[in-house]
Amino acid sequence: MRSGHGTTAGGVDREVTDATYDLVVIGLGSAGLTAARLAADQLGLRVAAVERDRIGGDCLWTGCVPSKTLLASARAAHTVRTADRFGVAGSEPSVDLGAVWERIHDVQDGIAVDEDSADRLRAIGIEVVFGTARLTGPHDITVDSDRGARHLRAAFVLIATGSRAAVPPIPGIDAVDVETSDSFFAAPPAAGPLAVVGGGPVGVEISQAMRRLGLPGTLVEMAPHLLPREEPELADRLTEVLRADGVDVRTSTGVDRVEARDGQVIAHAGGEPIVASTLLVATGRNPNVEHLGLDRLGVDLDGDGVVVDGRNRTSLRNVYVVGDAASGRPAFTHTAAYDAGVAVRDMFFPGAGRPSSTIPWSVFTSPELARVGLTEAEARARHGDRRVRLHQRELAGNDRARAEDATQGVVRVVTAGRRIVGAHVLGPGAGDVINEFAIAIDRGLTLHDLGAVVHVYPTIATDAGRVGADGQLSLARRLRPAARLTSWRHRRRVS
Repeated sequence: MRSGHGTTAGGVDREVTDATYDLVVIGLGSAGLTAARLAADQLGLRVAAVERDRIGGDCLWTGCVPSKTLLASARAAHTVRTADRFGVAGSEPSVDLGAVWERIHDVQDGIAVDEDSADRLRAIGIEVVFGTARLTGPHDITVDSDRGARHLRAAFVLIATGSRAAVPPIPGIDAVDVETSDSFFAAPPAAGPLAVVGGGPVGVEISQAMRRLGLPGTLVEMAPHLLPREEPELADRLTEVLRADGVDVRTSTGVDRVEARDGQVIAHAGGEPIVASTLLVATGRNPNVEHLGLDRLGVDLDGDGVVVDGRNRTSLRNVYVVGDAASGRPAFTHTAAYDAGVAVRDMFFPGAGRPSSTIPWSVFTSPELARVGLTEAEARARHGDRRVRLHQRELAGNDRARAEDATQGVVRVVTAGRRIVGAHVLGPGAGDVINEFAIAIDRGLTLHDLGAVVHVYPTIATDAGRVGADGQLSLARRLRPAARLTSWRHRRRVS
């Protein structure tokens, strides 16, 4: 047994035994993996990581990876179907959903083996423990598994247990087979119409993908617009793209009840029956926190997860929570991974880590719709009408978009005073372009700063620079009298 004395980050001596760790991570999704690797591999700390299901979490098995792999297949089918746009003979593609799902699983398995395997974690010194973890004290964790219970003790605990799909209490829904994003990627859906309830990113992406792969579909959303968190005009533009693809989009429509009939699911929405072979519910997620025993330790929870402070700490200052399990933080994979790194830095270098308030995100439809910062309405509410300006470039004038027949989008920037406070991109690669604006907002840059940077031509991002250049041209017009005076003086010298 290894024994002796060590020191916590706060400088307090503690006894070290085989069951004592610098950090115990609960949950090995994107956030937990980031934290465990940083602490063990980079900082050389003693780390144990607990996982009750599969390493990789929602992102690998039910979220980002399978959905983006599905979208890639849908994009390929759409290209074949519409190839005549490019002078190539197009045709209706022959889609094998079984092969599409096989590719999804191959991509997942490849990532699991190459990056997220228990053996790889153990190779960098992380002890991987499988089972269900619960806290029995601020520094004590009990892991229950088929092999019995095991006790771990740690200076710090990081909870990254993610979330699960929420199913709304629609009358009759308990009596029918319902898919959620947690189950949809396990096997191909039945050949036949798909009905999707919920017009957020998951519902929109899957609706478009499956329609392009040949399944008729209906998308139902209670709000007046799909993607209610986005700029309404841009969400409406994307809605028209989905309708052009053949998706039956119904907004301002709720599902009153569902029933099973003759092997089909009938969703009654807005007084009309929607007949489907598969019903997918994509109406949000619930945090996985009930089994952790936090309430018994006096840790504050609300309906959105565990309450944390500005450093991702709970009311137990050595217990941190990140990702979907943390209340008030955006539920994105990239945010969870970022916050996990911040939490580890804050544990062992107190005050060194602060969660970011500048969070970009993207809906990976075709075209993509990405956002960072404020919408125009949010900016006006926060900064006042007089200070807020809207600047935009339509992709109809972008040479790259014209070459690729992808002119349906726009680059839109919101400023308050001189600073950029929001940006929205609808177009190819919007999820990549938006990162430039995230840096601009995070660093307090202006349109002038953006326009002063040389952008590669021809790219969609060229219009990011052009939005900034438009601001410079506006300044140039105000400087016309000074320019004319300088020119007049020089003309006098040479005349």
